[in-house]
Amino acid sequence: MAGGQRQRRLNKSCILLIAIAGIERFAYKGVASNLVTYLTDVVKLRNSSAAKMVNSWCGFTSIMPLLVAPIADAYWHKYSTIMASSFLYLMGLTALTSTALARSWHHRNRTMSSSFLSLSLYLISLGQGGYNPSLQAFGADQLDEDEELPSSKDDKSSKKKTLFFQWWYFGVCSGSLMGVTVMSYIQDTFGWVIGFAIPAISMAMSILIFSCGNPIYTYKHDDCDDEHQAKKPFRDMFQAMKESALKCFHCGITLPNEKSEVLELELQEKPLCEESMESLKNLKKDSKTRKQLLSHGKVVLRLLPIWTMLLMFAVIFQQPATFFTKQGMTMKRNIGPNFKIPPATLQSAITLSIILLMPLYDRIFIPITQIITRQNKGINVMQRMGIGMVLSIIAMVLAALVEMKRLEIGQRMRISSSGSREEETTVPLSIFWLLPQYILLGISDIFTVVGMQEFFYSEVPTTMRTMGIALYTSVFGVGSFVSALLITLVEVFTSSRGIPSWFSDDMNNEARLDSYYWLLACLSFVSLVLYSLLCKYYHSSSSSCSDSDCEN
Repeated sequence: MAGGQRQRRLNKSCILLIAIAGIERFAYKGVASNLVTYLTDVVKLRNSSAAKMVNSWCGFTSIMPLLVAPIADAYWHKYSTIMASSFLYLMGLTALTSTALARSWHHRNRTMSSSFLSLSLYLISLGQGGYNPSLQAFGADQLDEDEELPSSKDDKSSKKKTLFFQWWYFGVCSGSLMGVTVMSYIQDTFGWVIGFAIPAISMAMSILIFSCGNPIYTYKHDDCDDEHQAKKPFRDMFQAMKESALKCFHCGITLPNEKSEVLELELQEKPLCEESMESLKNLKKDSKTRKQLLSHGKVVLRLLPIWTMLLMFAVIFQQPATFFTKQGMTMKRNIGPNFKIPPATLQSAITLSIILLMPLYDRIFIPITQIITRQNKGINVMQRMGIGMVLSIIAMVLAALVEMKRLEIGQRMRISSSGSREEETTVPLSIFWLLPQYILLGISDIFTVVGMQEFFYSEVPTTMRTMGIALYTSVFGVGSFVSALLITLVEVFTSSRGIPSWFSDDMNNEARLDSYYWLLACLSFVSLVLYSLLCKYYHSSSSSCSDSDCEN
């Protein structure tokens, strides 16, 4: 009994890597959650420009694992990738801190400072692109260290992986929660230099802690078997091109006319050139690689319509770090006479909702749906994603209604009040009116985001599991760019009509964030309708065919 309980625990290396992942999330969220405030208040960007910059940066950060991780996986070991990426990450955070320090000393050369700010942010993105996927994969590698009985190895390995990913998610959420709440308060209260320096110091500490764990890590070296090669498409493609080129130069042979009979006998036992037998093997391997790449392309094209319909959900999830935060800056934030709630802190409500309500999903929601639908899973994964999309639309409707109320109070206050500028810019409406939309987004995260992970992972062959997770993460990356594009289109539309921008810096008189929220709700509703139609005609590969059929 004790031995079985002991085997259910994670080993020391897994626990250490989960803690390191939490520290990284603390550093990233400590920068990202309140970045829009820094850009508008310190860098003096307009609301729309700041939102587009944050959206573009978040999109680039989300897409970088698609570009960096496969190349790193093909040519580097995970440990080397983590170390190199973490130093790039630290360089970006240090550069960001130096820009804040330079702005606090000199205010003249803003163009150079803004360029250096962009460089530091994209250094963080580049570092994170190799760091996050490699760290999680390296953590999963630690699970096979324990020796298990052959009869129970697969079952226990599956349970340990489930336990690992649950605790990994908990560590990431805990780090994010600390980064949003603690760092936004420090940045708003003590300034941006120390507010950016703390994430840089924490990242440096995580590198030191990671290095100290060298003796307890399990290191898996690359093998040259067929299964391993199937997981490295970049290496296969480069190798195929190289071998094709070599064939052109090394396999041309001219036979002399004399002693032809002797040569014929020799050629019956010996290939025309030393590389020919190897070339035949490589040719078969190249053909197999081409078929595999073609099959992978078909799988991606099959999933593309569903992937596209999820983009509006990703666009909605860009709002808490941008316009929700700017919205909260104009509302009543006082608790007592001296304490003001940093607007970015409300983003912690999303993470808290996930941590607190995730257990209720399995213990309460699923049993109820099992009774209603009379299915073992209660609802399938596509229904789960659809429910989350519905909740995100409701969140945007609530956001629009609260913003309409805020604007109404602001306009009444402008007509009747003749007080100070501080009083004019702060609407006497509590910031806690924004909490329902944050909480609803957190609940929708439980449905759609977790559902997306399961959907893209299960709908691809086993040789494309990494690509499946990459498709999931790319939804949020591309969604960030779509969000920035929507802001640009709205600005072009409003300027062509000669009306104030919906994202005007005058949040109480000219800005119309409520119209933007209604637009997002309508576009998301259209996506939901199209998604429902696609689901009606979509046949799950995991249920319609066996694993062997799906992989071929």
